[in-house]
Amino acid sequence: MGRSQHKSCAPSDLPFDSWADIPWSQYEKQIKKLQRRIAKAIRERKFGKARALQNLLTRSLAARALAVKRVTTNKGAKTPGVDRVRWTTHKQKMKALKKLLQRRNYHPLPLRRIYIPKRNGKLRPLGIPTMLDRAMQALYLLALLPVSEEEAYPHAYGFRPYRSVADAIERCFKVLSRSSSPEWILEGDIVGCFDNIDHDCLLRNVFMDRKMLEKWLKSGFIDGRSLQPTLAGTPQGATTRTPETGPETGRASRQTRALPGAGPGPVRSFRRMTIGRSKRS
Repeated sequence: MGRSQHKSCAPSDLPFDSWADIPWSQYEKQIKKLQRRIAKAIRERKFGKARALQNLLTRSLAARALAVKRVTTNKGAKTPGVDRVRWTTHKQKMKALKKLLQRRNYHPLPLRRIYIPKRNGKLRPLGIPTMLDRAMQALYLLALLPVSEEEAYPHAYGFRPYRSVADAIERCFKVLSRSSSPEWILEGDIVGCFDNIDHDCLLRNVFMDRKMLEKWLKSGFIDGRSLQPTLAGTPQGATTRTPETGPETGRASRQTRALPGAGPGPVRSFRRMTIGRSKRS
């Protein structure tokens, strides 16, 4: 499909005529620069400045374009929400850029509840937001990531964009390879962390627009034909799910390090406890 077919779909306030004309590398550099400034403000405890920079980022055209690109190119792009709308054409994506500026009248729709099988034979519930809600979450995620990275526990490696399994292996090797290393390894997990985390706790601790966060948390979900309220937890399938809970799991990680014999290694908080002996010669 040629560019000329998309010329008429651009809102008048955009500096480009079609989706294919967007300068992605330039926009990515702009957002990374803003994210570094947000991280620096958080590091220096200049929270007012950090909030102002977050607001600047979420209103920028660069961030809006990257948010729409993210939700239209990831694995869930073909799965619609309750409105059954998907953004598949250049025209729909261009219109979405303008919709992301309309914050005052924005109200997220309920999630569409679906179930996928787990290894143990049970079903895992997923909450599928609409494309607009996903894009709005992706937009605010760009402003939230530098905060969650700056505040994260130094030796947490899961669900972090600049950490990998190799980093976790390296840390384990450094902690467990010495003659004075702890002999026992304690592994923990949290029962239904995302399903049961307290909304008020998130609203108090997540460094972002609280009104917007509350709208997402209280949007409810549709299971079959019935609308159900969301009284606690964050849905699996939401774009901002992990950074939202990052501050709380980080605090839990720091608290578990104070346990007798925990040693200097990374320890998570508990739902299921597994104790094993480290194999050192």
